[in-house]
Amino acid sequence: MSGYKVEICGVNTSKLPLLTTEEKDELFKRILAGDKQAREDYIKGNLRLVLSVIQRFAGNNENVDDLFQIGCIGLIKAIDNFDVTQQVKFSTYAVPMILGEIRRYMRDNNSIRVSRSVRDTAYKAIYAKEHLMKKNMKEPTIMEIANEVGLSKEEITYAMDAIQSPVSLYEPVYTDGGDPLCVMDQISDKKNREENWIEQISLNEAMKRLPERERHIIDMRFFDGKTQTEVAEEIGISQAQVSRLEKSALKAMRNYLN
Repeated sequence: MSGYKVEICGVNTSKLPLLTTEEKDELFKRILAGDKQAREDYIKGNLRLVLSVIQRFAGNNENVDDLFQIGCIGLIKAIDNFDVTQQVKFSTYAVPMILGEIRRYMRDNNSIRVSRSVRDTAYKAIYAKEHLMKKNMKEPTIMEIANEVGLSKEEITYAMDAIQSPVSLYEPVYTDGGDPLCVMDQISDKKNREENWIEQISLNEAMKRLPERERHIIDMRFFDGKTQTEVAEEIGISQAQVSRLEKSALKAMRNYLN
């Protein structure tokens, strides 16, 4: 993915609206009543969620504009299918929908290109392997194939591996007519479990709602690992004030997350 961009698909991400819980609830009531403008406002008010999701794919060399557009499709699907009676936060429901849409896009557009020279080496190795099998009536070793072709065993191994059909992490292994179950879904990752990642996004959203000083205190205390005394010295207030502001900020975050 290309580096961070302020403007994505013509949208200035630095000026995206941030809706309160009350505003979201009110807009959704209007959406259910058929208000199209409320739907547009709700989409715009949740574009930050799409930005949070596409950051997960920062190392995939995908075009950020494309991922943003695909993520917006997932967001719209989430809005159109969200059931307010389930007592689930919209972000908790929407993140997997956005993620699933991006996964499908990446799966459908994924391709691994092998250079012509590497393919030629691989084909020579295959031809040599078949020739040696007929000649010696046994499976040849990599070294025997390399000697037959006149290349190193490392070059032969690399070329043979390159033309193998890889199993994509997004390869579907099961489907019941809905979203398919992919290889990635079967791989355990205790550090980056989806529920942990969703919680992290919710935590980030809760922190954004804090006043700047409280947000700075929480950041230093729980992300930088500083003591209350160290925080107090850095921002020029007493340790008791830091403690009071920290408790207030944590209470506000808990209220938002609940």
